[in-house]
Amino acid sequence: MQQRHWNLIRDISFVLIGAFVLAFSVNYFIIPNMLSEGGVIGLTVILVYLFDWSPGVVNFALNAGLVIVGYKFFTKRALTYTALSVVSVAVFLLVTEGWSSPIEDDPLLAALFAGVFIGLGLGLMLRSGGTAGGTTVIAQIMHQVFGFSVSGVVLFIDLVIIAGSAFVIGQERAMYTLVAVYISAKVIDMVLEGPNARSAVMIISNKSEELLEVITERMARGVTVLEGRGGYSKMNKQVLYIVVNKREIVRLRKIVDTIDQDAYITVHRVQEVYGRGYKGHKK
Repeated sequence: MQQRHWNLIRDISFVLIGAFVLAFSVNYFIIPNMLSEGGVIGLTVILVYLFDWSPGVVNFALNAGLVIVGYKFFTKRALTYTALSVVSVAVFLLVTEGWSSPIEDDPLLAALFAGVFIGLGLGLMLRSGGTAGGTTVIAQIMHQVFGFSVSGVVLFIDLVIIAGSAFVIGQERAMYTLVAVYISAKVIDMVLEGPNARSAVMIISNKSEELLEVITERMARGVTVLEGRGGYSKMNKQVLYIVVNKREIVRLRKIVDTIDQDAYITVHRVQEVYGRGYKGHKK
């Protein structure tokens, strides 16, 4: 079987597994403890609390309407995976509806578990190219039409929904919901970046040659030397560029401090790294 077929199977599997984990978290941790969430999931549980409707039906109706409105703003692949995600989440919400949870009357513990599992579910879906629909559709429309930041729009809508849910679930439960949302965001980052998240470090120093030699020797990492010029001093300088994992940042800083305490260091998060020595490199 060709590699692209295996990739397709893998992506679809991730979407289905992520959808199940997300739906399970909503019915097992969120609803029994009267918590809320951001996005369409948040609207879904609020309507469940108010009218005792089925979460699967409500979630599908809300997401389907948004996808129909915003389908023009998605690529064919993104639309396909989003539709699969929306249907899968709705089906699994129906399947897991009414599952009894051992964590009741302990909203803080439920928020912690919900944050981890919801983040895991959404992370798997996003990693495969799908989304849970909802606010991401609105964000894409706002980005295409008005140029707004997608992440900024999603965050704003989520905060509005959580703030509004306080009138239904109370301020205390709304605060627990913020805990769950924060944890889920961190877990999503972990799933998307992997356990060995990388950071790009740029070092500007007057002792770049010495730093280059020591870093290469002690850390066994490739270093790229960029030519730069000071905007104020007008002096030519060499800029060292190196990609390391998070555990190596402290070690790198100590090396720089021992050689040049006046060095200027910037650290940037790297979403993914491909090439020799990293994943995706073909010999």
